[in-house]
Amino acid sequence: MTIPTDAQAQRLAHELQQHPDYRILRRLPEPSDFGGEASPNAWRVVVLDTETTGLDPNHAEVIELALARITVNPDTGLPVGPVASYNGLQQPRGPIPPEVTALTGITDAMVQGKTLDHARVAALVDQADWVVAHNAGFDRPFAEACCPALAQHAWVCSWQDMDWGALGRSAKLEALAAATGVFYDAHRALTDVHALMHVLSQPGAHGRTGWQQLAVAARAPSLKLYATGSPFESKDLLKARGYRWDAERRAWWCRLHREAELPDELAWLRQQVYGTRRAQLQFERMDAHQRYSARAGEPGTVALPG
Repeated sequence: MTIPTDAQAQRLAHELQQHPDYRILRRLPEPSDFGGEASPNAWRVVVLDTETTGLDPNHAEVIELALARITVNPDTGLPVGPVASYNGLQQPRGPIPPEVTALTGITDAMVQGKTLDHARVAALVDQADWVVAHNAGFDRPFAEACCPALAQHAWVCSWQDMDWGALGRSAKLEALAAATGVFYDAHRALTDVHALMHVLSQPGAHGRTGWQQLAVAARAPSLKLYATGSPFESKDLLKARGYRWDAERRAWWCRLHREAELPDELAWLRQQVYGTRRAQLQFERMDAHQRYSARAGEPGTVALPG
């Protein structure tokens, strides 16, 4: 079989795309410069991804870290100018688990003797308005543990801080990219960073791009609400609603993206969980500097009268 030239492939793809029963996916572009000039009020954004030896930041380690610093025009919601990026590998203390190598393609030989360039990372995130990760709740603790400079910045999450479900889309990055007509080789940090930049540059709700929606989330405080003293038999209801178990506090908790959501959540808890029981629920008020990190927010309590 003769492999078509680029020109032939473009023509074939164009012809096939005209057929209603077929859809074409093109390889993700990885631009080094978006062109245009930044405005004085432009956002300086760092997009980050990690590959790790496991899921628990208390035991697993980062084996790959990638960042890209871009400038976003607030008016258009689109990146402008050059992309400054870093992609580094790091040798963990022990062997990389086989399942991680199977997922990422990163082997022990690839990371042998490698360390991250902390000075380069610090330079890229210096003066960034916010850091974006697709699942910041996972990436932030790992990234801060290996590069403390990342702890000083505001973070937003393109998974949690955007309502992909309202757009009828899966929040998985590969699915979001495919919905825009592109594919890529997932689970390598820098490629995932470019995929996220591409997805967030698409128009979404009310014509705003993902960058514009995340800018709102970066400024808004949120609440981490604990269902303190909830009855044991309510655990399945809480889990189904999206609550997570905090073993240290021994309480289920959820994140409210806006404080205005609190009255509705308290009403649900009263009706579905506590009934006529009195409860003093704890919460933490968080801004983007604390959100998705291991650090606690400003504590508070709210009464749920019987």
